[in-house]
Amino acid sequence: MRSPLLAAALLSASLACAAAEPAASDAPAAPAAPLPEQLQDFDAYVEGVRRRFEVPGIAVAIVKDGQVVLERGYGLRQLDRPEPVDAHTLFAIASNTKAFTAASLSMLADDGKLSLDDRVIDHLPWFRMSDPYVTRELRVRDLLAHRSGLGLGAGDLLYWPTTTYSNQEVAQRLRDVPLTGSFRGQYAYDNILYGVAQLVIEQASGLSYERFLHTRILAPLGMDETRYNSDALRPGDNVATGYARADFKDLQPAPRMAWANVSGAGGLYASVHDMSKWMRAQLDGGAYTGADGKPGRLFSAKRQQAMWSIVTPMNIGEPSVPDLAAAKPNFLGYGEGWQLSDYRGRKLVWHTGGWPGMVSRVTLVPEHKLGIVVLTSAELPGAFQAVTMRALDAYLDGPRRDWTAAYGAALDKSLAKGDDDWARHQAARDARSQPSLPLARYAATYRDPWYGDVIVEQRQGQLRMRFSRTPSLHGELRHWQHDTFIVRWDERWLNADAFVSFALTPDGAVRELRMEPVSPNTDFSFDFHDLRLAPLPEKPAAGG
Repeated sequence: MRSPLLAAALLSASLACAAAEPAASDAPAAPAAPLPEQLQDFDAYVEGVRRRFEVPGIAVAIVKDGQVVLERGYGLRQLDRPEPVDAHTLFAIASNTKAFTAASLSMLADDGKLSLDDRVIDHLPWFRMSDPYVTRELRVRDLLAHRSGLGLGAGDLLYWPTTTYSNQEVAQRLRDVPLTGSFRGQYAYDNILYGVAQLVIEQASGLSYERFLHTRILAPLGMDETRYNSDALRPGDNVATGYARADFKDLQPAPRMAWANVSGAGGLYASVHDMSKWMRAQLDGGAYTGADGKPGRLFSAKRQQAMWSIVTPMNIGEPSVPDLAAAKPNFLGYGEGWQLSDYRGRKLVWHTGGWPGMVSRVTLVPEHKLGIVVLTSAELPGAFQAVTMRALDAYLDGPRRDWTAAYGAALDKSLAKGDDDWARHQAARDARSQPSLPLARYAATYRDPWYGDVIVEQRQGQLRMRFSRTPSLHGELRHWQHDTFIVRWDERWLNADAFVSFALTPDGAVRELRMEPVSPNTDFSFDFHDLRLAPLPEKPAAGG
């Protein structure tokens, strides 16, 4: 998941309590290196970023030449408790998990248990896409590269927000998710195929995804603080609370999502202390030194270069505000679990992650053996971008720029667009219109081929909607105009209110229900627009 606000800032980036003391890396710890001169005021800078973007907590780690330069926390784990964020505080890293999934497949390729050129159906014979040709030709590498023909975020409602579907049920329902693009013809970010990649890992290894990660990556690197998803968090864990802006305005704690049914797409919780170990192994070509002092290797250098090479080119747009023009790259693409671009003549290997209340970024500069991770506990993206860019400039001899102001301006522009769109909707509304039917005639169970059932029911003179497999998606339908309503979700942190339009037959019966988000800033994983909801026939009365 990444919200349009996050996506806008990423486009610009691809175009473009007091601080805790640094934590020492454990086992075997590389000696700490000094901060470069440009970062001597880094603590004050991060605190300024935190205040500008109203982020309760931020954690940052920097590694350089195999050494830990900085592991540090800023702010609070939770606003109503005086517990500071430190280097060991856990954050949801969301889609930064994808690099772990890609690495797992690379390790299995090194083991000879699969090839990334294998067909997916050779490992999962039951697997189907909606197009028979794509089903037959989809390769394991395609699961990682966002080029399957699925649209942006297609099928995400099968797991987002948390649903009752299992991982295999989510994957099986892909057969009914329509393709909107050409196979291998264009980039469109998805999450659901990383859930399929998780199943391939389990089939090829004979282990659960979580067990494979533990035995092959986390334990060897000493990433003992990392958890597989929010369900694996333990009492007493040092974990940050994520904060969403309810109605895009007021900070509100966001419930933790499990992502247990697509852990491979974004389930991990990690600290910057653990992520330092991950970055050091990545920058060393998959090599590491274990807690016992013995050298080890996660994956081959050949497989790492494949993960760090563009598979799917991406379009380079224009920066959203002029001050982000300095970050515009010369190339941009997606590899295997990583995005690739350049900045100041150096190749960047990076990814971001986001879900309600938390966003993050991991950035590697292989030429300089440099790694930067920024984890934050509020879902607006400007903070992690401003911190990352400041650190990059310090190490890549860039001029001192006011990235806080630049990303602040980009964020303000995105929020203003949401307000402008709402004003446009209101101006076009026929507020005097009435529904064509009595409210009771809209009440029914509606079924979509890939999601399943959505129930509209009348209670105390009001229509309400609930998604049968998504416990948090329930809310009131308020009349907007004609046969269009707005569903206002009870959980305001979702920021996903949607227009609900009923299409009628010539005889006045409801033929179809269609939905689309009200705000352009609603996260794209709320892919309501992909639903094709038709009412189920009423069951005949007993004895009829």
